[in-house]
Amino acid sequence: MRLTVHSDYALRLLIYLGLRPEGLCTIQEIADAYGISKNHLMKVAHRLGQAGYLDAVRGRNGGLRLGRAAADIRIGDVVRGTEDHFILVECFAPESDRCAISGCCLLQQVLSEALEAYLAVLDSYSLADLIGARVPLLERLGIPEGAGA
Repeated sequence: MRLTVHSDYALRLLIYLGLRPEGLCTIQEIADAYGISKNHLMKVAHRLGQAGYLDAVRGRNGGLRLGRAAADIRIGDVVRGTEDHFILVECFAPESDRCAISGCCLLQQVLSEALEAYLAVLDSYSLADLIGARVPLLERLGIPEGAGA
């Protein structure tokens, strides 16, 4: 299974904000740190804000910060909220299913079980778990160790 770029950017954005729990970060700062599109990141931030994962502070000295504690952000929930669907094969979408063996093969059942296991593993981790190795992450992203902490 492959996550969309939207989910990838959402997780990266949350990791960055998790490394700066007391500070405000700009979209431009985060985009520059990762070398990714500011415009795309703005869309991701908007969606994460709607879901309550981050707060946007408007104004001259505004920016983004986590909307809840890193330990309260489950990775599985973020992925469920940023992926539009989990249609692994054609038979997962009955409205467009044209598979000749739908209903009599076990592939859908096996893949459904695998998807549940995949999401269960993601559910077992929080954002706090992902940012546990702070120093290497701070160094790689060019964030001074005391910045916003």
